[in-house]
Amino acid sequence: MGTGTGLGRVRGLGSARAGSHHWINQRITAVGNLILVPWLIFSVMRLPGLEYAQVTAWVAEPLVAVPLMLMLISIFYHLRLGLQVMIEDYVHDDALKFGAILLLNFYAIGGAALGLFAVAKIAFSGATA
Repeated sequence: MGTGTGLGRVRGLGSARAGSHHWINQRITAVGNLILVPWLIFSVMRLPGLEYAQVTAWVAEPLVAVPLMLMLISIFYHLRLGLQVMIEDYVHDDALKFGAILLLNFYAIGGAALGLFAVAKIAFSGATA
C-alpha cells in the first residue's frame, strides 16, 4: 500500500491523509492565537501608559517576552499554513505555485525572525530607554 504514485511521493504529493497533519497544526496554532492575542490586548490595555520606556520595560519582563515570542511563532506559522492551502487550491500553474509558496515561506520565516529578534533585543537589553 503506497501513498500515491511514485512521482507524487517524490513531489511530496502523497495521499489525502498527508493533509491531516497540516489541518491539525492549523487548529493548534488557532487555539494558541485565541489564547495569546487576547492576552496581549488585555495586557497592553492594563499598562498605565504607552510611553516607550513603559512598554519596553514591560516587554523586558520574562513572563511577557516569552509569551510574545510564542505568539509571534504561532501567528506566523498559522499565516503560512493558511496561505499555503489557499495557494495550493487556487494557483494552478506549477511554477507559479512553487514560486508563491517559496515567497510565502521566506515572508513567514523572515517576519517571525524579525519579531523574535525585536522582542529578544528589548528583553536582553534590560529595557533601557
